[in-house]
Amino acid sequence: MDQLQEARAEIDQIDAQMAELFERRMQAVAKVAAYKAATGKAVFDPEREETLIRNNTLRLQDAALRPYYKVFLQQAMGVSRAYQRWILGRDTAAYQGVEGAWSHIALKRLFPFAKAKAFATWAQVFEAVENGETQFGVLPFENSNAGDVSTVLDLLYAHPGLTVTHLCDLPIRQDLLALPGSSLSDIRTVISHQQALAQSTPYLKAHHFATKAWGNTADAARYVAEQKDPSLAAIASAQTAELYGLQILAEGINEDGDNTTRFIVIEKSDPNQKPLPGPGRRMALLFTVDHKPGKLAKVIQLLGEQGYNMECIKSRPLPHVQFEYYFYVQLICPAQELPENGGLLLRSLDNVCRTVRVLGVFAPGDLAGD
Repeated sequence: MDQLQEARAEIDQIDAQMAELFERRMQAVAKVAAYKAATGKAVFDPEREETLIRNNTLRLQDAALRPYYKVFLQQAMGVSRAYQRWILGRDTAAYQGVEGAWSHIALKRLFPFAKAKAFATWAQVFEAVENGETQFGVLPFENSNAGDVSTVLDLLYAHPGLTVTHLCDLPIRQDLLALPGSSLSDIRTVISHQQALAQSTPYLKAHHFATKAWGNTADAARYVAEQKDPSLAAIASAQTAELYGLQILAEGINEDGDNTTRFIVIEKSDPNQKPLPGPGRRMALLFTVDHKPGKLAKVIQLLGEQGYNMECIKSRPLPHVQFEYYFYVQLICPAQELPENGGLLLRSLDNVCRTVRVLGVFAPGDLAGD
């Protein structure tokens, strides 16, 4: 037996032991789920998970392996959460559109084990989460080219009983899809969502294609597959091509190769569990201020004085109040952040703002996985 075979044989033995340990671990996870079912506790406890990951990572004697073990633990805990949600019947997630839409792709990346449920509008996604029909909702929040999705932000403001629990940044690559056997010379008309068409304008003009706006990219691909017309193509994702049995005629035809959409996950707020800021965690706030000089500047000054780095700030018209606005800010908590500091910040803002609402607290590790 050579060195490679010996190493592989050793790995096989370790994997067999890990399979036994995995079953034992998941049996213990099931007991945790039973306890949470009886007490009403949330499945996700970010503070405990961060403590466990930090302490367990330090157990490794080889420091070079610690970053890899940290990722291993994060993935193991994601699997544990998914299993708990399945046991508790909390493994449903809503999205807008049809299977293969970018929201559906983001959902499967965030919650690979969840039961996905499609809705026609973003408002229906909010309603499904609010009335308990689904545990989560996955929605587009901001695009690196087109900016924020204002309707989703307004829906967040209008639903104070919901909170943001995760973020997912998804690179958007738009491909040209057609029936198997079609060629570029066959194509006469391209259909897709208006934004996808706009992002691909130089390519479409160069080939002199006629265009037609469609409800969303995935539904455009489905329509092309159903029509059996070799002169018809759609702009959508590679995943959608596989889903509907189409071929990719051209990859990445959108003008900006760095096009990325940020998706948020919404969940019903748990009154018994307050989201806790922590070092490097993100905190999202909604607030209003009196329409007077210096009020917004004072809020920004307070954030800076207490060490919070403001990643973004957005303003939207305040419902039913002409020419006044509410504000959304996303903050990076200070490196030395303590949970009580978050309360200090909110109390300081209460003295300046008309209203303040914590929309969500999430760690960089929440950007992917279940």
